[in-house]
Amino acid sequence: MDLQNCPQCGEIYMKSNFRDVCEKCWRKEEAAYDTVAKYMRKRENRAATMLQVVEATGVSEQLILKFIKNGKLQIAQFPNLGYPCDKCGKVIRTGRLCEGCANELRTNLKHLEREEEFKQKLNNHKATYFSKD
Repeated sequence: MDLQNCPQCGEIYMKSNFRDVCEKCWRKEEAAYDTVAKYMRKRENRAATMLQVVEATGVSEQLILKFIKNGKLQIAQFPNLGYPCDKCGKVIRTGRLCEGCANELRTNLKHLEREEEFKQKLNNHKATYFSKD
């Protein structure tokens, strides 16, 4: 554990693996989670978009995204909820990158691997020079 200032209110608190805000802000977040969860449990709200959830509950999009990312709010049951890709911001439902960014990353990694293999081959095939006396 480590002594830090709460990123929400500035209070000093003991940061732990379980909480990234002070006790007071954590309680507010828990109350906000309860509000969102109660709203989403209603059958008619399960297809709500992020904007609809924010407007209906008064909970910020940033906090709802935090609930999704830390696994408190399981989006498998909510087809219109997602979170932004870490690279481009496109709304996704699984992982950290959208399919386009993941493919781009894979392509770049393959390219780098080929470059490294080529450099390795060049180093292994050093030229030998002979001189005539």
